[in-house]
Amino acid sequence: MLLKALRTGAGLIIVGLDRLTRPKAIVRSEEQQQKAQAAVEGLSLYQLNACPFCIKTRRALRKLNVEIDIRDIGKNKAYREELAAGGGRVKVPCLQIQKEGAVSWMYESDDIISYIQKQVG
Repeated sequence: MLLKALRTGAGLIIVGLDRLTRPKAIVRSEEQQQKAQAAVEGLSLYQLNACPFCIKTRRALRKLNVEIDIRDIGKNKAYREELAAGGGRVKVPCLQIQKEGAVSWMYESDDIISYIQKQVG
């Protein structure tokens, strides 16, 4: 019980610090922004709001100035079940990649950030 309370408190502090120190988004021309956004179509990020590695990934998305579907497994049981069934384990962050009719799953924040950076260019 105490451990859960400490984790919750630490999570709230991390989320608060994230909100105070959010990175600025890359500024692109309208055409470049449309291309960047099109490059991340079919991506969904399974995450928990206060997870430090999830925050790291969301910060990178903000900096790259692209929006993808964010699926919080703590707030939506169906997302948790999708992650377990599709990805094979309940671990976040996890990127679901739907491309050309195929679905793949990618874990690890650094790998996810690198993948999205390559897609955006």
